Amino acid sequence: MAKTSESGAFVEKFILPPTSSSQQLPLSGLTFAVKDIFDVDGYVTGFGNPDWKRTHSAATLTAPAVLDVLEGGATCVGKTIMDEMAYCINGENIHYGTPTNPCAPDRVPGGSSSGSAVAVGAGLVDFSLGSDTGGSVRVPASYCGILGFRPSHDAISTSGVIPMAQSFDTVGWFARDPAVLNRVGRVLLHLPNVNPVRPSQIFIPEDCFSLSSIPSARTTGVLIKSIEKLFGGSILKHVNLGDYVKEKVPSSHHFLAKGNDHAYNIPSLAALSSSMRLLQRYEFKKNHAEWITTVNPNLGPRLSERIWDAVRSPEENTGVYRSVQTELRAALTDLLKDEGILVLPTVPGDPPKLQMDLASLEVFRARAFSLLSIAGVSGFCQVSIPLGMHNNLPVSISLLAKHGSDAFLLNLVEVLYDTIQEEAGFAEKFTN
Repeated sequence: MAKTSESGAFVEKFILPPTSSSQQLPLSGLTFAVKDIFDVDGYVTGFGNPDWKRTHSAATLTAPAVLDVLEGGATCVGKTIMDEMAYCINGENIHYGTPTNPCAPDRVPGGSSSGSAVAVGAGLVDFSLGSDTGGSVRVPASYCGILGFRPSHDAISTSGVIPMAQSFDTVGWFARDPAVLNRVGRVLLHLPNVNPVRPSQIFIPEDCFSLSSIPSARTTGVLIKSIEKLFGGSILKHVNLGDYVKEKVPSSHHFLAKGNDHAYNIPSLAALSSSMRLLQRYEFKKNHAEWITTVNPNLGPRLSERIWDAVRSPEENTGVYRSVQTELRAALTDLLKDEGILVLPTVPGDPPKLQMDLASLEVFRARAFSLLSIAGVSGFCQVSIPLGMHNNLPVSISLLAKHGSDAFLLNLVEVLYDTIQEEAGFAEKFTN
């Protein structure tokens, strides 16, 4: 099936004008695209798979998140390609083609919101909507060198969005400009404009950054210099997050790997990732097993085995997973308090090459999900911020804030952004 646009970002092009022609609206004059997981009245929601599209009818209602940005004054220009059934973070799709990473054409764009990230990164739209369950906004934002925001869990309605795993599903968005990221967030989250608040503490977990292959001068070094310039160094704190989670989240011990399986990882964070993966698989099965077993869809070879494993997985007692979620949210809330920030690598290194063999991806994926599961399990909000290029590949860093602190985090990104880009530019010059 042919890709239908520049960069292969779009699966379907159309125009949905804003619901008001007023020029005073916050998103007036902006264009956007939506991941093909959102319902749009009159269009079939394709979920990244032709058999899904063939066996489902056109939507009769538009998802509230899409309506919100249309009512905010933006114009929708189409739907974007995604990984099949949102079950991968690579961004490769054998049916519709893999959108071209605008920063690194020989690398994956990241998924599952691949087309939405590429449409923004390639300058085809001002912003785009995606969904993030296990990392599907944060990962492609990092790989495509743009901003990506995963909001607090349940902060934005997921009605009219095909569910992947409801305990983790969120509506996220991408932008190149931090002011646009903020304006879109205020519309989606129904937030008033408030003045930025100075962060009280910024925690840097060195153990998490040890999982990354990117030199610290290009990540934490850039952020530390930016924080010192804007707020002074006294708010910077260092923490061993793995030890903190091990102590404060006892239910996660149930998911600790035996032996040295995770010698390349942080055991307590790998346990978080394991608990998240198992609950995600359980919910995915509840949502989609009936359709998969009835239709027996044509799935890409890299995904088919994993999706069928989920469908055939045994029934789970979800109580222990819920305990991990509750304990982690309480522990991180206690650490960060009201205006605290946790800094993380968005991903543990460079975007993987297209069609990289699965064995080579194994360690990278395990590390990635250990990092991504921190916001996923806690339900905290997280933003991925680009830091320029290192060895001709995009670099990023992430900031997390406690559940419900979305406005604070959006404002902070806007305050920090120019200084971070300036420092990243200096670092790029001296380390590349």
